[in-house]
Amino acid sequence: MSLFRNLFLNHWERKLSSLFLATLIWLAVNHSLTTTEVLEDISVRLINLPAGITVEGLQPSGILSKKISLSLQGNKKQLAEITSNDIEIVLDTMNKSGDWIAPITRKNLNCLNPTIDLSKAIKKVGTQQLHITFTRLVTEKIQVLVTYPLGEAPHGYQFLDVWPCHLNMTVSGPEEVVKHLKAKGINLSFNLSEIPKATLEDLQSRQQIASDAIAFIVPDDWKQIVIPSLSDRPFEIDDPQARELRIDFIRNDLHPITKPLPITLFFTPEHSLALNPEKLSLATSPLVQQLNGLYLLRQSLYAKGVSRLFVDLVQDMLEITILPTPKPHKTDLEWSLQFLNPRVLEDRYVSTLMSDYQDITEDSTLAKKREDHLRERFRRYMNQFQLYKSEQEKLDLRVDMKGNKIIIQEKVSE
Repeated sequence: MSLFRNLFLNHWERKLSSLFLATLIWLAVNHSLTTTEVLEDISVRLINLPAGITVEGLQPSGILSKKISLSLQGNKKQLAEITSNDIEIVLDTMNKSGDWIAPITRKNLNCLNPTIDLSKAIKKVGTQQLHITFTRLVTEKIQVLVTYPLGEAPHGYQFLDVWPCHLNMTVSGPEEVVKHLKAKGINLSFNLSEIPKATLEDLQSRQQIASDAIAFIVPDDWKQIVIPSLSDRPFEIDDPQARELRIDFIRNDLHPITKPLPITLFFTPEHSLALNPEKLSLATSPLVQQLNGLYLLRQSLYAKGVSRLFVDLVQDMLEITILPTPKPHKTDLEWSLQFLNPRVLEDRYVSTLMSDYQDITEDSTLAKKREDHLRERFRRYMNQFQLYKSEQEKLDLRVDMKGNKIIIQEKVSE
């Protein structure tokens, strides 16, 4: 008890005063301690930029895409609570031009956090400068090329094409950046895997009978392009033709060819001495039928990879052509599928489909683009047209010549 009295009770007034003074001294010293902190990724905002002038990397918000680090000196405790998101650097560009070496001081700091008092927290900014180059602000139309899409079409459907595949987009920015974009152009790609099968099924159920394809109208949020050198926000394609942007599909169906296919022989002048067209003829068989002087292929056939409309338009103008050549040049004679009057068929195809686009016929430029696109599609159909016997089995003929008879048989799969 006497020990406790000696430690705490004797002269307690002086001991309490000493403890109080020590606490005040500790608080004063702690709050007066200074330190240096380096903050990374601090945003730089430009204000009062002259009209018609910009800086490369300047975003629409007035903030540069490039961020910098700062060495800050100030109160140890308060600096420890500041992050790079709490402050920004503000540079006044009024009356500045060309190359400007901007000094960064404490006066250039702007606090974004209302709970922080920068005047108390930061005493000094370490020596720092920022090189800024001013350039002309220009506005140009940039070509946008819609490229072959990514991903896979929904099961049971086949990607056909995209239309229109050339658009323009208005952009503004630093002269050199915009010139580079104008010379290079911008690519835009879609992902077919993002299109639900149910959407195409619904579109197919509502389309017109004469329609050539299932048209998926590209949603507006797909018509945006990110250009990091100009903005951290995507640009919308402002070309009026972008309203027509569509991805066309066809079903992976077999389309029956309802008309028998004529078979003809094609003789070249080169072999006219060895092969007499007046004596050489086709042999009839269960596969080849002669009717009213015509030789017809007796086989149920289908087309795949094209539209039903295309098949209906061209099946009356299809024939199988055989090219006789004297042996021993060939063991099996060559044969091919031919389209008769392809230009007439193409015109008929385009005319049929253009009647479905009355809304664009008033725009002669857009109508011409659509017509050219349909002509290109028709030719692509012709190039990829193939005959099928079933879903997986293509028509494969073996053509041989025995005496004055040309014999056509189906090849037997090994």
